[in-house]
Amino acid sequence: STGTQMAEDKNKKVIVVLDSCCLETIKTKKGHALLNCDDHLKIIQNKKKDPSDYRPDITHQCLLTLLDSPLNKAGHLTVYVRTKKNVLIEIDPRTRIPRTFKRFAGLIVQLLHEMKIHSVQKEGSKTLLKVIKNPVTQYFPTGCLKFGTTCYEEPVDLLAFISGLPKDKPVVWVFGGFAKGSLNVDYVEKYISFSHYPLSASVACGKLCNVYEQLWAIL
Repeated sequence: STGTQMAEDKNKKVIVVLDSCCLETIKTKKGHALLNCDDHLKIIQNKKKDPSDYRPDITHQCLLTLLDSPLNKAGHLTVYVRTKKNVLIEIDPRTRIPRTFKRFAGLIVQLLHEMKIHSVQKEGSKTLLKVIKNPVTQYFPTGCLKFGTTCYEEPVDLLAFISGLPKDKPVVWVFGGFAKGSLNVDYVEKYISFSHYPLSASVACGKLCNVYEQLWAIL
């Protein structure tokens, strides 16, 4: 029936949380910058920190993959980013993420200082990125399913796994926005691996989007 169809469409919602992302600003001689292991190696080493923990490019790659996907363009995706410093960012699906890392870094520095980024449009500006209050769980739809991703479990066939989930429940997927280590989030019900190989966060995000696009016939 049409009512059932509408309810199903309403629940055709995927929420992705990129967790523990290394998005941190630093003051340099040239002004504020996004701390990363390529441009600020000496600073990171002087702090006795591991350079591989400072990879904001991972968040950049994931956001390009997610927001460029047909799943997002068809209106079925919501993305949140939580940083290692526990800053929570909501991203409007219409946001066009800068293609180059340098421009992305500039955008994030501006966001972390001003708390929001507006679009530049003649017909009234929209808030594209904004820092919002924690915890992220308060923004999840009621009764949604929550899964974390890992490479330490026995892998599942993602298409079969998602096909077997209840059709009336939106799903939250959490990905770690870091180079190494494992995701540790208290609100997920189960951790899922979907490859025999360790996948980069961006490739894993892409695989997830592809499966939903296949299931929901989004071309």
